[in-house]
Amino acid sequence: MGKIIAIANQKGGVGKTTTTINLAASLAALEYKTLIVDADPQANSTSGLGFNPKEIENSIYECMVGGVTAREIILHSELEYLDILPSHIDLVGAEVEMINLKNREEKMKEALREVKDDYDFVVIDCSPSLGLITINSLTAADSVIIPVQCEYFALEGLGKLLNTIKIIQSRLNTNLEIEGILLTMYDLRVRLSNQVVDEVNSHFQQMVFSTIIPRNVRLSESPSFGIPAIAHDAESKGAVSYLNLAREILVKNGMVQPS
Repeated sequence: MGKIIAIANQKGGVGKTTTTINLAASLAALEYKTLIVDADPQANSTSGLGFNPKEIENSIYECMVGGVTAREIILHSELEYLDILPSHIDLVGAEVEMINLKNREEKMKEALREVKDDYDFVVIDCSPSLGLITINSLTAADSVIIPVQCEYFALEGLGKLLNTIKIIQSRLNTNLEIEGILLTMYDLRVRLSNQVVDEVNSHFQQMVFSTIIPRNVRLSESPSFGIPAIAHDAESKGAVSYLNLAREILVKNGMVQPS
């Protein structure tokens, strides 16, 4: 039975898509069958795996509002264990279309129900907002990873997101857990980066992953090749960090023994 993990933060530029692609690719490299759900109208996870969003006929949007089944539109990536449910720009209109629908917060959960058991993990790339699509993602998810960049306004907005998660836990998805807070874009040479790490750890303690994702050229450039960092340069710091994160999640979920 697949575990659904949403990658969420309403702030843009914190590494949601980078985390989605590279965590999913790392789980796939460890031979866990993994599905990415691109729930962001910008469709960066889709293009980051080498698919052109402009050529996508059916996406998660059609699954949620158009009666198309998820299994019909899943695309297979170049990595053996990694698939994607793609996005395209029409997803922007889904929020408006869904406003009058019954159980509108559960459309993604319904769409994923038929395929979640085909995978060990389903990783959802949420859009940078707390709109209806993100609420759908959190309602469908078993847990949420919150990427936080090691920069000045790191904690800004985090309280709002945690509050939204609490509301969803109380009203829509009582089983939703916080998988962890993930520190991203860390630069060892910058004092501010180290201050943010200390601050986040002192605020949130056990909720913070041990793995920290560094700023890394290979992570930045691999989407332009349409491949995850692990396929671009498996020995790069970014690829190794996401592999460590994947292992940390597997240990946390009792799927492997700590090494």
